[in-house]
Amino acid sequence: MKKFLFPTLFALLSLTLVMVLRSFLPKYSGMLMFFFFFLLFDGYLWFSVRGTIKKIGKGLESSITILYWLPVALLPCLMIYGFFMPFLEWNLPFRTYLQNFLLILFLSEFFPIITIILADLIRFGKYAFLFFIPGKKVPVKSIPRYKFLLLTGWIMGALIFLVMTAGTLFWQFDFTVRRQVIILDQLPPAFEGLKIVQISDIHLGSWNSKQKLQEAMDEINNLHPDLIFFTGDMFNYCTADGNGFEKILKTLHASDGIYAIMGNHDYGDYITWSSPAAKKQNLEDLKSFYHYLGWKLLLNSHEILKRGEDSIAVIGVDNWGATARFQRLGDIVKAQEGTENMAIQLLLSHDPSYWGKVISKKYQHIDVTFSGHTHGGQVGIDCCNIHWSPVVWISRFWSGLYTNSGSPTPQYLYVNQGLGNIGYSGRVGILPEITLFTLKRK
Repeated sequence: MKKFLFPTLFALLSLTLVMVLRSFLPKYSGMLMFFFFFLLFDGYLWFSVRGTIKKIGKGLESSITILYWLPVALLPCLMIYGFFMPFLEWNLPFRTYLQNFLLILFLSEFFPIITIILADLIRFGKYAFLFFIPGKKVPVKSIPRYKFLLLTGWIMGALIFLVMTAGTLFWQFDFTVRRQVIILDQLPPAFEGLKIVQISDIHLGSWNSKQKLQEAMDEINNLHPDLIFFTGDMFNYCTADGNGFEKILKTLHASDGIYAIMGNHDYGDYITWSSPAAKKQNLEDLKSFYHYLGWKLLLNSHEILKRGEDSIAVIGVDNWGATARFQRLGDIVKAQEGTENMAIQLLLSHDPSYWGKVISKKYQHIDVTFSGHTHGGQVGIDCCNIHWSPVVWISRFWSGLYTNSGSPTPQYLYVNQGLGNIGYSGRVGILPEITLFTLKRK
């Protein structure tokens, strides 16, 4: 009876956890179903190796058991705590590092889960083969799993734990400045050598060090930019994520101004609000936040920059994403109205898919689009002429400079890797980015 009781109870607990999480985090509902199946396989892994763990001694067995089940046990405890203390009011470093700790532990179990499933598929394949051979019928339990395969899974899991922990401790704030020269034939002479710094995806709700944020602002100021473009996702869940960071961000300065747009996380869609009025107030707070900073927030609008008789247009659109999970509020027709005769048009669009689906197809007169959103995947390889991240399986435009080969005149997209983090508070291979552009004529 126990054989079926514990797995059944575990499955019910996992389903309950996921259903509760869905009510708190509506935008993550689809992803949470994957998490449900992960929990089931997590339990399957435990029941598969429990016999081996029992043989290693009582003291060590208890330690391994506690460590293994700690992430799962923490989830219901945190949910109960959340009923008394709202999630958004938790101490920011505590919230950030706790989320990170849980994520790293769960991801560390991924390879052991994959290898135990693979080993058992091979095992049952052998059993099925022997079942049809007369006189060769044997119990499934008597067919051993491949120990080498299982050991490989646990070694990979340990490596993931170590590397991701290192990414949090050493590379999370390892800011890198990338320099990019863009040639624009029609650039007015007065704007020759214009210096633009782009930053993106600060995600203040994950930023647990004010000192590191100040270091990033100082590094940007030391580049002496003419313009600064911020391409969205200032917050994680709500505008309150920015409380306490305003004075640091206000230290940024650029001679021709700082321009910003909204990202998918800035609309407050990732949590459940007590009322529509509360959500509306969150957006009003966001506008006040940017007003205090002195940054110009472009909401499907534009600004004309003038130097003597010359001028260029800076256009900003609201977020527009290719998939149903993201808002489709970007309105390039409205945003560029009045800029039709401008020689140079620079566009700020948080999600690069807007460039791929709309701008590069119908608005090839827009010279450069500045985007973010992808974070470069935060984990990947960027050395020895190899620039790759698993995010390439999700987004075609994920990092760096892209050119529209179908445009009669040069048209560019640049995707910034982001300054902050979300989900995983760390970086491995793909470092936080500050981009310095220099615009030049032919």
